[in-house]
Amino acid sequence: MLKNYFKTAWRNLIRNKGFAAINLLGMTIGMTCTILILLWVRSEVSYDKFHENYDDIYTVIANRDFNNRVFTDYNMVLPLASALENASPQIKHAVVTTQGYDITLRYNDVLLQQGSYTVSEHFFDLFSWNFLKGNPATAIKDPSSVVLTQSAAKAIFGNADPIGKTITVVEESRELTITAVVADPPNNSSFQFDLIRPFNYSDADVRRMMNNWNGSSWRVYVQAVPGADMQQIDHAINTIKKQHDPYDKGSTYFTFPMRKWRLYSEFRDGINVGGMIEYVRLFTIIAAIILMIACVNFMNLSTARSEKRAREVGVRKTMGSGKTPLILQFFCESTILVLIAFFLSIFMVYALLPAFNTLVAKDLSLDISQPYFWLGALAIVLLTGIIAGSYPALYLSSFNPVKVLKGTFLTGSNAVLPRHLLVVGQFVISFLLISATIIVYQQLQYVKDRDMGYNPDNLVMITSTDDTEKNFAVIKQELIASQLVQAVTRSSSPITQVWWKSGAPDWNGKPADFNLIVSGIRTDVDFTKTMGINMLQGQDFSGMPSDSSAILLNRSAVEAMGLKDPIGMEMRFGDEKYHVIGVTEDIIMESPYQPVDPMLTFYNPNATGVISLRLADGVQPQQALPLIESVFKKYNPAYPFNYQFADEEFGNKFLTEELISKITNLFASLAIFICCIGLAGLASFMVEKRFKEIGIRKVLGASVQQVILLISSQFMKLVLIAFAIAAPLTWWLMHNWLENYTFHIEISVWVFVIVGLVILCIALTVVSLNAVRAATTNPVESLRDE
Repeated sequence: MLKNYFKTAWRNLIRNKGFAAINLLGMTIGMTCTILILLWVRSEVSYDKFHENYDDIYTVIANRDFNNRVFTDYNMVLPLASALENASPQIKHAVVTTQGYDITLRYNDVLLQQGSYTVSEHFFDLFSWNFLKGNPATAIKDPSSVVLTQSAAKAIFGNADPIGKTITVVEESRELTITAVVADPPNNSSFQFDLIRPFNYSDADVRRMMNNWNGSSWRVYVQAVPGADMQQIDHAINTIKKQHDPYDKGSTYFTFPMRKWRLYSEFRDGINVGGMIEYVRLFTIIAAIILMIACVNFMNLSTARSEKRAREVGVRKTMGSGKTPLILQFFCESTILVLIAFFLSIFMVYALLPAFNTLVAKDLSLDISQPYFWLGALAIVLLTGIIAGSYPALYLSSFNPVKVLKGTFLTGSNAVLPRHLLVVGQFVISFLLISATIIVYQQLQYVKDRDMGYNPDNLVMITSTDDTEKNFAVIKQELIASQLVQAVTRSSSPITQVWWKSGAPDWNGKPADFNLIVSGIRTDVDFTKTMGINMLQGQDFSGMPSDSSAILLNRSAVEAMGLKDPIGMEMRFGDEKYHVIGVTEDIIMESPYQPVDPMLTFYNPNATGVISLRLADGVQPQQALPLIESVFKKYNPAYPFNYQFADEEFGNKFLTEELISKITNLFASLAIFICCIGLAGLASFMVEKRFKEIGIRKVLGASVQQVILLISSQFMKLVLIAFAIAAPLTWWLMHNWLENYTFHIEISVWVFVIVGLVILCIALTVVSLNAVRAATTNPVESLRDE
């Protein structure tokens, strides 16, 4: 019986090639979009799941309360991990690591920069990495050992066995012995590195930091025993920290599970408010919407052809067929079409995946050999087939056979109202997607255009080393003398990042209960000149010995501290005293979406971290970089010449938003295209249905324009209804989204007007193409059989 259903369904599709082709095109595009989106979603939700202890791994973070502003901090003190090892039976292991950083390696004549982590001994007990060579239990027992990734080992040693060989860390003049090689971390890993090495606890600096419970620069991870009470572990962490640092009163420490690291990484005022999960949900909804639009096309075109199928239904019912067999028949037709579309979409995905990977900056793949793929495919095909065929099956199978055979079955508004509702729904979705895309783009541009407080153009940043620090004066002199560079300075961090935060200093008149978080940076002379920062009051550092106790405040610091005349005021950090010599404009060093933190700029002529230089006016980077490279290689020969442009680094702060905007633009455009396919098909069938009527009207004197208006006016009404529904809905959704940002645009009514007009023009163009064909046809052709 089922075989007969599919055979009949196949024949119907072959008999109606135009109908099948239109539906197949829309459904194939919808399926292709859905698969691509779901591949991206799967990549995001699978982050870190390859770790065997995935469900029991946590990172320790803190909410630090400064004057009722809560800052969530991932940086911990170095000795915390070792203290936690025996703090609670609920903790199996605790590990401390550095943040990821680059080091320069040398092996014979090979010199390259690699990403690294320095870790404590239980790192490979917590985290699961695929060891290709070596033993994870002993890989980092020796403080001079190092574990390389497969790519790093190949880059350094080629195809030779690296185990037992030594490499030199140029920055430290220290030799390390390779004890293991691991596979490269997967793309969906929170840890990305080229090498792992252990802390050297015999090093004087490490021993000193192991006794320091104030400096927070490290990351701490714990592995809880299965079923552990995490509140007890949180309590133990807070107890230990308060015992060793009783002055840390404004911080609350807690564990944050690995399963949330990727998708729920955003904190606002100490509250976890989401993160990438918002985008995962958004694109999952978009995938469902695109597939639903394709299903609506099938529903509309199937019901529009109802008159052609009505006689078939009438005959079948007269011959004794019940409603259920008819419903199954129509479901078979929709399922066959969806199945064909699915297989076509597989070829489309393979063809488009390289370009899509470039767009989303991932290495996604479609593995059709996995059982889970076919289980998911079966579910999608059946569900889509049922949804697409549900309304046509129920609608067509409900015809009264007597009325059908008499030619008086369902007519009037009851016949077209459901189709009109579906078309309106498509237009509402199209309006929402296009409007949302425009508003997201406007918001992104608004934040990009926000005054940064400094000039990022032609500003080059180069990581400093011991050699560049020793030779800084002569490097600066030669660069300035070249006339390709107009200013050079150095600082403890790049202008695009904040590496140091602290509580506010003390000053005379400071309220007793005042608490504030401030950012800090240490600089040499010419910092404001090189960066292009405006001085609002006072003066910049002059390089005189007295500057060692001088400090600059930014505008936000002056306002937050309530200082009316800050110049000359004394600021105290413990026993260290500073006097304010100037006030600068606020500069955006962190998130451009948030207010600028109060910032203190200290003078330190030996500030190490980054050398920044501004090219002379009119000089292009390609003119200056060869000269700059030659100077640095002359005085810094042991290191490769690496640099960044400040404007590019600042632009990286928008990578996620730009990616989301691009993906939304792409799939919104494809959704509109699928709508147009369905609209063209529906208009074609409507013209065909009214072919004789149009012929009679033309015989009676109707013009081509009148015929076109007659057909187009119906769709124009549907677009206007959709506009009335979609405009307030879109405004409400996007207004709520914009409220998440401190700095945001105001939604303009012109966005809705323009989008509405664009959709109206697209709809009328698609419909008019079919209307013109009918209006220009000789009426004799349509009335020949009358």
